[in-house]
Amino acid sequence: MSFSDLLKMSLSSLWRRKLRTVLTVLGVVVGTASIMVMISLGLGLSKSNMEQIEQYGGLTTITVYPNENGGMYYGGGGMAMTAESGMSGSANNEPIRINDTMMETLAAIDHVEIASPVLSTSAIAKYGKWEAYLNIQGMSKEALQKMNLELTEGSELPLSDSELKFLYGNTVITDFYDAKTNKYYWDTGQLADIDYMKDPLFIIFDTDAYWNSKNGGTDENGAPVAAPKKYLIPACGVMAGTENDYTENSNSVLCDVEALKMQLKKIYKGKAIPGQPTTKAGKPYKEIYYDSAYIRVDDMKNVKEVQTAIQNLGLQANSNAEWMEQVQQSSRSIQATLGGIGAVSLFVAAIGIANTMMMSIYERTKEIGVMKVLGCDMAAIRNMFLAEAGFIGLIGGVAGIVLSYMISAIINFVLRDSYYSNVSYIPPYLTLLALVFAVVIGMLAGLFPALRAMRLSPLAAIRNE
Repeated sequence: MSFSDLLKMSLSSLWRRKLRTVLTVLGVVVGTASIMVMISLGLGLSKSNMEQIEQYGGLTTITVYPNENGGMYYGGGGMAMTAESGMSGSANNEPIRINDTMMETLAAIDHVEIASPVLSTSAIAKYGKWEAYLNIQGMSKEALQKMNLELTEGSELPLSDSELKFLYGNTVITDFYDAKTNKYYWDTGQLADIDYMKDPLFIIFDTDAYWNSKNGGTDENGAPVAAPKKYLIPACGVMAGTENDYTENSNSVLCDVEALKMQLKKIYKGKAIPGQPTTKAGKPYKEIYYDSAYIRVDDMKNVKEVQTAIQNLGLQANSNAEWMEQVQQSSRSIQATLGGIGAVSLFVAAIGIANTMMMSIYERTKEIGVMKVLGCDMAAIRNMFLAEAGFIGLIGGVAGIVLSYMISAIINFVLRDSYYSNVSYIPPYLTLLALVFAVVIGMLAGLFPALRAMRLSPLAAIRNE
């Protein structure tokens, strides 16, 4: 019996029992769609979490913080660990801070692609009736150039060491409030009418003096606190995105760290800069210490190695790699659970296929006997029933795949505002695997009935009524 004859006989047999075939195929459709949708939900959640991680720093970045406790730092899981002996500050628990010397040490670590200091300060921005607190972050020119920041048309990066210019995040505009009513954008739905590139914003760095002067505060000599100086800081650009698009830097104002240091030294003139450490006598140090450091590693597989090297310096280091591992473990558990639920449906469908094939054998016993008497090969009889079971799996698998895409589209439409990306994600390989799985399950379910048909006695089969 040729292969084409085998296929024709199998399809003809299924067509003669249309209702039974349709009901059996329907079970495969439900099982295939269930397992695909369940797995796609797990994949979609994992993909959404990964995209969220990418938006908030990526998978190759490490944030380094100073260690005010000296020889102790916090490792993974919140466990306190001791820095290696011989490290600065490890013997007497002196603070381990981030300065230019430490930045050179960090930049020299193997696999570090970018090492930038981060100097943070807050300021008040004023324009007409609008006011806002700004979170200003100074970073190196190299880091700003390589962070792949997407800017609006006409914007540029703040790359001048001498002139301080601000690059505004796309959601900073929502921080402005009406000073007359004290209502924010989230209260009124009205964004401040400000064009950073054209409108002159007055920036007040000494916020303590500003509020003390407004509220009648006095200095250490009892004299009224004078209003601090306002500075016109030009804007060099705005990050692309709407007020509802959130990324790692969307709510920050970025600038060149060297220009920011010069500005702060000029403003405070020997006084302690807010946020900077002081001596026991309350005097400022000669150098400016950084709030943190931005480290980018050349490859994700080297993040742990670099993070450990940084922690061995006595500093604290956090990366998204730790978060990613937890997300992946959680995603694998979710996918296994949801896939198991879907597999139950397909298992039930397999039982239906086996039942259909057994019934087909009982109804076609005489036909099988005649085929054997005429000298039909035993393997051909077995393959005929396996082909029928495979066709049921194939037809049900294709229909189940189509149904799963429809269900996935409905889920994504309903939950489109709740997640960063589609909550149901069906990659091409899942479609192929589902089709192969449905055919294999069908053939496995038909294997026992096919073997039973092959073993029937020819004479007993012919006498069967």
